[in-house]
Amino acid sequence: MEEIMMVDLNATLERLAAAAEALERAVARQNEVAVEAQESVARIVAEAEGTQTRELALRLEQAEEKIATLTAAANRKTLTAGTATMLSKQGVDMGSVSLDAGAVDGALTHLSVEQRIAVKAELMRAGLLG
Repeated sequence: MEEIMMVDLNATLERLAAAAEALERAVARQNEVAVEAQESVARIVAEAEGTQTRELALRLEQAEEKIATLTAAANRKTLTAGTATMLSKQGVDMGSVSLDAGAVDGALTHLSVEQRIAVKAELMRAGLLG
């Protein structure tokens, strides 16, 4: 009887050892899967951050270009076509950076006071009359 119990006990111990080995293999595989998942998440995060950084850099470059264009447009000294035509017909040189106040007054003598004020205001806005 004791011999049968020993055989049963040995069989049970062998089954327990096999189960422990299977459990160790499962835990090791689970650890491998966890490491692979962490690496995959890290790659996805890095890719997302890289894409976001490239998009932000592109948007910044576009904004800087727009600012440069707007700044250049704001610094341009331009007049309306009508004002430029009227002054050139009166002999005022439009090629100079700023206009002589006496020449402008002489060219505007045929206009009413309101029209003279409007033309001078436009010239001052354009930075051509000091």
